[in-house]
Amino acid sequence: MVEIFFGIITPQAIRRSTFDSVRDLMAKIRQFIDGWNERCEPFVWTKDTDTILAKIDRKASSETGQ
Repeated sequence: MVEIFFGIITPQAIRRSTFDSVRDLMAKIRQFIDGWNERCEPFVWTKDTDTILAKIDRKASSETGQ
């Protein structure tokens, strides 16, 4: 989940920004989170559980390799 969070916030709020202090960075992150929460919507899964698990099983099988 942490990777997903930073994958979203980095290009939208942090990248190409300059911060004079950690406090400024924290304020920018808080501003992003507050805005995100104001317009949040439930996550809608586009694949069913069986499809996702089958893909995981195939990947695990292919990595047993050499």
